[in-house]
Amino acid sequence: MAQRRFHYEQAFEHYLRANRVPYVAVDEAKKSLMPAGQSPKAIKSFDFVVYAPGRNLLVDVKGRMYGSATGRSRQFESWVTDDDIRGLQRWQKLFGPGFEAIFVFAYCLRRQPPDALFEELFEFGRKWYALREVRLDAYSQSMVRRSRKWRTVYVPAEAFKRISRPFSARHPQTIQPACDAADKALC
Repeated sequence: MAQRRFHYEQAFEHYLRANRVPYVAVDEAKKSLMPAGQSPKAIKSFDFVVYAPGRNLLVDVKGRMYGSATGRSRQFESWVTDDDIRGLQRWQKLFGPGFEAIFVFAYCLRRQPPDALFEELFEFGRKWYALREVRLDAYSQSMVRRSRKWRTVYVPAEAFKRISRPFSARHPQTIQPACDAADKALC
C-alpha cells in the first residue's frame, strides 16, 4: 500500500486490495502523468486510477463521518472544494474519453449500522466504512455554493441521494446512477 495520511484513503485502498481490483495510487505515479511543462502542483491531484469492471476511473476520495454520536442523524456530507472540481475536470480531459472522473465519499460510520442501510460495508482499522460514488459531471450540475470564503461547494441532500450510488468494485455499474433496493430508506 502507498503511504497515505488519512484513514479514509487507507480504507478505500484496503477495499480495492481486498476485492482484487487493479489500481494505481497517484502518489506513486503523478510526476509521470503530468503534461510537459506543468509542475505537479499545477493541477490538484486525485487519489487513484481504478480499473473497475467495465470502466476506468479517476477517483478523488473524500472522507466524511456519517451519523451522530447518538446514531440519530443520517446525513451524507458531500462538500468538496472548487480546486477539487477544477482539478478532476482537467485530469478527465487529459486522460480522455476512456476514463471517468468520480468522487468517492468514504463514510466512516460512528457505529455499526443496522442491516440493509447500506449495500456494502467493510471494516478497516476497527472502523466501519461505506462508499458512495458520484460522477464528476453529475456533481458539477447539482452543486451549490457552501462557502465563498473557503471556496467549497456541496450537493443538497435530496439531489445527492439521487445522483450518488454505492461504490462497488465487484460489479459493473450502469452509467446512470440508480437507487438500489438496500438504499430505499435513503432515497
